[in-house]
Amino acid sequence: MVLLTLDMQRFFSGKGCIFKLSALLSSLLALVFEIIIASSQCWRPRRFDNNILQFVSFGLWEAYSPQELNESGTVTKMLVHTTTESTRTSSPEFQIAQTLIVWAILMKPVVLVFGVVAIKISCMKDPFVEMATYCYNVSASVLCVSSLFTLVSVSWNHFVDHYGQTTLDFPPYFPVSKEALITKYCTTVLPLGVLTAAISLFSAVIFLSEISVLQLQSWKKAQHASIVTTQEA
Repeated sequence: MVLLTLDMQRFFSGKGCIFKLSALLSSLLALVFEIIIASSQCWRPRRFDNNILQFVSFGLWEAYSPQELNESGTVTKMLVHTTTESTRTSSPEFQIAQTLIVWAILMKPVVLVFGVVAIKISCMKDPFVEMATYCYNVSASVLCVSSLFTLVSVSWNHFVDHYGQTTLDFPPYFPVSKEALITKYCTTVLPLGVLTAAISLFSAVIFLSEISVLQLQSWKKAQHASIVTTQEA
């Protein structure tokens, strides 16, 4: 019977460690997705009615366009990229998206550091509940804020571009004008941003649930100590 109880304790302890580690892995996955979103070339793909430039895809920092170059009678297709500031006028939603995505990325190392410290403390035989609770709270709060930043950046860009009054424009020397626009394409930036925000919130929920587990364990230990003291008396 004692062996069975020990086996069950090890089983639930192992499940608890996996549950805690899943929060860290989810936070790391959200960080990878945010880096992918920030470096994506497809924030605003455009097709134009123009002989020189038919397609342009705008990222947060660079614009990409496939162009044909004639070198000694040989036509070569290549992807040309330039900084977005040289291909468009200032766009507030892009500037805000850049800031929010960068902040969301920079927040993730904070989550990982506090999350590792909290898990290490909670796995101790006699954990410091207050310290672990503080670390879990910091991790969960930062995850919630970073998920909000990611969600706002991708959703605002999408709705302003497709349903609002976009401020994306081209300077006079650009080979294509905004009036030549034929098609705006939907991209994976919005769904990937929503998925990233959901993963961050999932990690935050796990961290918050660990606070409840720690407090319950602390209460049980206090009750057990009280019972033992009463019996000894």
